[in-house]
Amino acid sequence: MDVLSDVLRTIRLEGALFLNGDMRAPWCFNVPKSSDMVQVLKPGAPRLAICHLVLQGQCWAQLQGAEPIRVNAGEVIAVPHGDPHVLGSHLRHAAVDVEHVVRPQVPAVQRIRYGGDGDRTVLVCSWLTYEGDAPNPVMSNLPGLFITALRSRPAGPWIEQSVSFVLGDAAARAPGSELLVAKVAELLFAEVVRGYIESMPANNPGWLAGLRDPHVGRCLALMHGEPARAWTVEALAQESHISRSVLADRFTELVGAPPMHYLAHWRMILAAGMLRRDQVNLARIAEGVGYESEAAFNRAFKREYGVSPGVWRHNG
Repeated sequence: MDVLSDVLRTIRLEGALFLNGDMRAPWCFNVPKSSDMVQVLKPGAPRLAICHLVLQGQCWAQLQGAEPIRVNAGEVIAVPHGDPHVLGSHLRHAAVDVEHVVRPQVPAVQRIRYGGDGDRTVLVCSWLTYEGDAPNPVMSNLPGLFITALRSRPAGPWIEQSVSFVLGDAAARAPGSELLVAKVAELLFAEVVRGYIESMPANNPGWLAGLRDPHVGRCLALMHGEPARAWTVEALAQESHISRSVLADRFTELVGAPPMHYLAHWRMILAAGMLRRDQVNLARIAEGVGYESEAAFNRAFKREYGVSPGVWRHNG
């Protein structure tokens, strides 16, 4: 089981490119919080992530209240929670609101030239919406802003080529270009997240670190592969080729919860998604996430989310 793909599927990523910018120094603009950007890009979307790919030149990025970061060609600035941030040729310049730089017209990709007559930076910006009413192990463990060196990754060159291709395709308004643009935006985000996970320091705790750990990662794959199975720590340890006590301690240390607690939480995330999307009855959903009775499932769901499955489905 590919655990990262499994978890990302549950949040139903949907996105597109929205800016192909030919930026000339000096330039600097503010990107507002996600709730403001959502109104322009995807009204009604619950959560928004932003990525900025620097195809040429360099720029600076800064999350509100954090230190500025220099970003070079071939690197991607990821803002997974849609926090306010600033981009510019240098951050000493007065920043204007992004709406004065570009007015996104979804699904079109806006091609602009902005700034002065100094050094050139080619910046491609994308957005992704995702479901966020149930906590997600990937998104909740990502920082507010991070940089991935896309060009130095094995898949980097062909992803950059794909971005360049769909930009031309979108400009020509070729049939099917909107779908291709959306898929490339999702692909870019997935690769950026993979790059972040692989570059994390070895001693970093958290779910993402657990994913990299051979034994904890194997345990996660087993639970995600068969979430309805009546797992025990003993069975997980046996199939992960590690002792029960070592697995329990290692899993809790990295993931932040014992294996059985994590499994119960993941089952509820799956159930919440099924309640939103599927019209099957509660008994089938309960069975699908490992509960033998609808009553036990109802109790577990209400304990997790504070409302019954029926109310959750109705509110969705």
